[in-house]
Amino acid sequence: MKTVITTLALVLTALFGLTACSSAAPAAVPGDSVVIDVRTPGEYAAGHLAGAINIDVQTPDFDNRVGALSKSGAYVVYCHSGNRSAAAAARLKQLGYSQVTDAGAMSAAAASTGLAIVTTP
Repeated sequence: MKTVITTLALVLTALFGLTACSSAAPAAVPGDSVVIDVRTPGEYAAGHLAGAINIDVQTPDFDNRVGALSKSGAYVVYCHSGNRSAAAAARLKQLGYSQVTDAGAMSAAAASTGLAIVTTP
């Protein structure tokens, strides 16, 4: 009986969790946005969105590197799963950037921007 209840709980969690993920609306992205991959350089080299720049959110010089960008520009940030992009978007907003879109995971960012995923040769 305990096994049946545990299995049922897992199935329901998976079912409702997948339904919630699949119905999420893509982020609205301005056409002139600068796309920023906030993952590590190694992750970026393994595959990134076409035209994206790489600024690793976990490095100490993140603030300095984004400081070179115009505060009036529009920016889209993404990462592997959405955790680092959320942190990067929050930090950019703290630094005075008002047009920041957190596109979440790379696959979601590709869908919302229409950009292809490319690898560095």
